[in-house]
Amino acid sequence: MRKALLSSFLLLIFPLAALAGNYASRPEAQAFAREMAAEEDGFDEAGILSILGQAEYQQSVIDSISRPAEKELTWAKYQDIFLTEERTAAGVKFMAEHEAALEKAHSLYGVPPIIVTAIIGVETLYGKFTGDYRVVDALATLCFDYPPRAKLFCGQLKAFIRLVREEGKPVGSLMGSYAGAMGLGQFIPSSYLNYAVDFDSDGFRDIWNNPVDAIGSVANYLAEHDWQRGGGIALRVEAGEAPQDVFNVSLKPSKTIAELEASGMAAVPGGLDRKQRVTPMRLTGKQGDEFWLGLKNFYVITRYNHSELYAMAVYQLSEGLSKASATN
Repeated sequence: MRKALLSSFLLLIFPLAALAGNYASRPEAQAFAREMAAEEDGFDEAGILSILGQAEYQQSVIDSISRPAEKELTWAKYQDIFLTEERTAAGVKFMAEHEAALEKAHSLYGVPPIIVTAIIGVETLYGKFTGDYRVVDALATLCFDYPPRAKLFCGQLKAFIRLVREEGKPVGSLMGSYAGAMGLGQFIPSSYLNYAVDFDSDGFRDIWNNPVDAIGSVANYLAEHDWQRGGGIALRVEAGEAPQDVFNVSLKPSKTIAELEASGMAAVPGGLDRKQRVTPMRLTGKQGDEFWLGLKNFYVITRYNHSELYAMAVYQLSEGLSKASATN
């Protein structure tokens, strides 16, 4: 009886599409529906197929995700993209407009306003570019028509179906990137389910159009990944005689400061505990190689996006925001 009632609720939210449509009639989609119905309490095949029947194949999604990788970006190129006067000025404005929410997030989660702002700034230029694909279209296309990463995107499609049920939103109303990332902070559906918060308590975790919810959600994500309140992020150092193979080995802190100094690195300033593990990095900057140590919070930022260049862009944009805010 409970399943029948929930199925009726689903069909109200997701009007029954013609089951001869693009995805609902395909054997692999029907297998997906059977699998999800068996795994998830409250779903049945008909309800899931009614959702898939509304999804439309998007060739541009396949083109975007399978396009040959461009030449690998260097730190110098990242600086040109993310450390601009436009992005800094817009970030200062964003912080001024949402000061109360940012301070609340700082108090609750321990993540400074400049870090939350910098992530939203790097991800979407403070909500200016959040994606113009229906999420259901992007994820169905990648789940059923992109075999190289089908497992990942089928998992995200399941998460998205759970998301729209939990939030009670029409399946076609939620927009995102070609890879299904959503809102100001570009959460994939599984991240939304696990970390998005209704920061203004209006009954909807609206990371798409509500900067307050987006701010709380980004801060919660970092806190849940063990952000260290008051901790440092990164430190520029001199490589000295340290062998090159100690750099860029892992995003996770792997070497102690004592080990690096013993290997020939110049003395690390800052009064840090020599037993502290750090991430040694060599980045190609505008004046040549730069050597950095990523601290625990730097690693936490890479949990948001698994790239040392991304985390460094967030860190240095946050430093620019701090300086620009101090002069205003």
